[in-house]
Amino acid sequence: MDTVMTDLNASARPLLIVDDDPTFGRVLARAMSSRGFEVINATNADEARALTRRHQPRYCVLDLKLGEDSGLRLIPDLHRLVPDMRILLLTGYASIATAVEAIKRGAHDYLAKPVDADAVVRALTEGDGPQADDDDVVETPEAPLALRRLEWEHIHRVLTECDGNISETARRLGMHRRTLQRKLSKHPVRERPDRED
Repeated sequence: MDTVMTDLNASARPLLIVDDDPTFGRVLARAMSSRGFEVINATNADEARALTRRHQPRYCVLDLKLGEDSGLRLIPDLHRLVPDMRILLLTGYASIATAVEAIKRGAHDYLAKPVDADAVVRALTEGDGPQADDDDVVETPEAPLALRRLEWEHIHRVLTECDGNISETARRLGMHRRTLQRKLSKHPVRERPDRED
C-alpha cells in the first residue's frame, strides 16, 4: 500500500485510488496529490474495502479490471461503507454498456484510459452535490454505430450482466471462450472520422 499525504485541512477526506497496476497508481497518486488531494492506494478489492473502512474517503478512482475481479462489483460495497463517496470508474476498454452499468451501480462518472489528471479532478468534483439523473449522465450517439462496434457493445453488455465472468459470457453468446478472450483483448472499434474537404 502506498499512501501520499498533502497539506489538506483536518476536515478533508482522502481520495482512494484502486488499480492493480502499481505504476499507474503511483503516477496518478502523485498527480492528484499535487492537485491538493490526500491519496491512498489499493491494488485489489479487499484492500480497497479495508482502507475505505479505516479512512472513509470522500472520493474514489476505481479501475474496471482488478486482476480477475471487476471494479463494477466493488462499487456497491464501497457505497455501503461510505454512502456519499464519489466514484469515478476508469477503463482501457470503454463501452456504452459498461458506462451505463457503472452509473446504475453508483459510479458518478466514467472515463476511458489514458486519462488526464485534470479530467479526473473535474469528474470527481464537478456537480459535487445531488447526483444528476441517469439521463443526463450517459449520452448515446446520434449516428448509427458500425456493425463491429455494435458487436463490441453487445459483448460488453452481456459481460456486464455476467459480472465479468468470461465463461458464462461465452456460454450466453454461444462463443468459444478463447474467441471471446481474443475479442476482449482488442480495443473497441473506432468510427472513422468525417473527412473534411
